[in-house]
Amino acid sequence: MSKNINNPVGMGGGKRKKLSRAERQNNGPHRNLDRQGAADQKAELVRKMREKTGAAQGAEQASDDTAQS
Repeated sequence: MSKNINNPVGMGGGKRKKLSRAERQNNGPHRNLDRQGAADQKAELVRKMREKTGAAQGAEQASDDTAQS
């Protein structure tokens, strides 16, 4: 028996998984997936914004060309 009455040997508990340093800092595999999803969303957003600005610049150039003619 353990000296501590609140912690008898062989009772309760169980084995804890050994956590890597990253997991102890709350950077487990689930967070890596979240980061990947966020990176995908950001890439999609950047692509859409570039398309919009490209379309806007193309329209401006077309209107400038017609104004010069």
